[in-house]
Amino acid sequence: MTRTQITVFVLVALVALVLGLTVNKVLNSKGQGDPTALLDAGIVLLPQSRTLPDLNLLDQNGQAVAVNQLKGQWSLLFFGYTFCPDICPATLAQLRQLQGQLPAQTLANLQIVLVSVDPNRDTPEQLKKYLDYFDAGFIGFTGEEATLQKFANAVSIPYIPADTSKENYTVDHSGNLVIIGPDGTQRGFIRAPLNNAKLAAQLPGLIQPVPGS
Repeated sequence: MTRTQITVFVLVALVALVLGLTVNKVLNSKGQGDPTALLDAGIVLLPQSRTLPDLNLLDQNGQAVAVNQLKGQWSLLFFGYTFCPDICPATLAQLRQLQGQLPAQTLANLQIVLVSVDPNRDTPEQLKKYLDYFDAGFIGFTGEEATLQKFANAVSIPYIPADTSKENYTVDHSGNLVIIGPDGTQRGFIRAPLNNAKLAAQLPGLIQPVPGS
């Protein structure tokens, strides 16, 4: 083997070693760089961020909001409704508990949003009263049925509109959460059922402070 061949061999070996160490570091690090840990916590990130549609809804204070203007903070969106008998109150209670497990810096850069799938009953006033029971900082969105369906479909959380002619009707919907980044784009999902212990360990690495905040 010539000196040139030996040199090339050594360089290739060094590069392979460095790459191996780098991959190992990524796979075993905490937070956003650890896809295995994120998936184990139920966090699924999209390969590319997804732009939200240009749709207008009402918040729990009756103020108009554009869903593609959810910017400046990270947002977790849960599509549910205030008359839900089980999954919605359980999920909101878990999210309230999760907030208490997150570092102050992470909490300051995160907002929780309930998007109604039952606009027939979920007026802004009803949303506000309901959300205040869990956390006064929680946000609620409601609006026209067609607009809410477009929003849900756009973020891949479709639901089945209820037959509102039936008394005490329920609405079939997903328990997954939608992750919205501070740039207003969808970054991924959090799969149900939620695991607060694992989420509390992984979210601080994902929800980074917004520059300039």
